[in-house]
Amino acid sequence: MPSIDVCFSPELLPLYDLKGKIAVAVDVLRATSSMVTALAHGVTHIAPVSELHECLAYKEQNYLVAAERDGVKAEGFDLGNSPFHYREDGVKGRFLAITTTNGTQAINRSRTADAVIVGAFLNVGAVADYLRKANKDVVVVCAGWKGLFNLEDTLFAGALAERLEGNFSLNHDATLAAHSMYQSAKHDLLGYLSKSSHVQRLERLHILPDIEFCLQHDVYDVVPVLEGDFLVPAK
Repeated sequence: MPSIDVCFSPELLPLYDLKGKIAVAVDVLRATSSMVTALAHGVTHIAPVSELHECLAYKEQNYLVAAERDGVKAEGFDLGNSPFHYREDGVKGRFLAITTTNGTQAINRSRTADAVIVGAFLNVGAVADYLRKANKDVVVVCAGWKGLFNLEDTLFAGALAERLEGNFSLNHDATLAAHSMYQSAKHDLLGYLSKSSHVQRLERLHILPDIEFCLQHDVYDVVPVLEGDFLVPAK
């Protein structure tokens, strides 16, 4: 039986051997939620890059360029990190390059895995289906916040573990902790997260609707998978 493990921060990835495994990169608030939304609404592919200058260079190739730093859209970019930006008609059929404070780092630092996919509450059921079919060991790579642990990504890991229970072993301590935390929180995720540092940070930016949207389960059935330098919908 394959197992599911949880890495609470990309800074801990050197302690994990990703070879032969599937990495599920997650940044619930808001990068991976936005990526899932973008592909679900017709963006053809996404280039997740780590640096602002790398992302801006894609503008010359007619990409939409999106950037966020510390929760705010970076100057000179078309879009920020709100999933609502990617539900508009103007994104359909476009290419997207994006860089964020935490999420794109988690994706790019997971590349030693056999496959890298992107998860969010918005597609948690589709991610679980993908992993059951693949039948390989899984490591959920939580983006955290600037290298530190955060609650929301860990809760996603717990939600995914709940979906995979019975098909995957949950015997890693980090997985057990995430699963237990999700059991405590799942009936009121927003209430549970209301005192968390990142939710409070985002609330100061007056984007509570973003938070509420990102905490919805199973809105989309798309699973972004990294092929070369681009995220595309899994076939």
